[in-house]
Amino acid sequence: MKTIRFGTRRIRLPHHPLVRMALGLVLVLGGFFGFLPVLGFWMVPLGLVILSVDLARVRRFRRRFAVWVGHSLAPRHPRLARALGYGRRRRRAGE
Repeated sequence: MKTIRFGTRRIRLPHHPLVRMALGLVLVLGGFFGFLPVLGFWMVPLGLVILSVDLARVRRFRRRFAVWVGHSLAPRHPRLARALGYGRRRRRAGE
């Protein structure tokens, strides 16, 4: 089953790739109408994250953004970075 992760939370996605892609596109397109009362601009990043499960180009953008956030967050706010999973990985003995 496909899942996306936000910090420590995991959210399950639909099984079929076309349903996931349609959901992502609807969220992105709805986000462009964020000035309307029901819709919001929060829908654009959520739609892009859902699309990144199936589209390599969007996945690369998401990974680059995640690495950038980790590199910029770790020196300034190390506790928050560790809580979000951006802490330094320690090597175990024997690796």
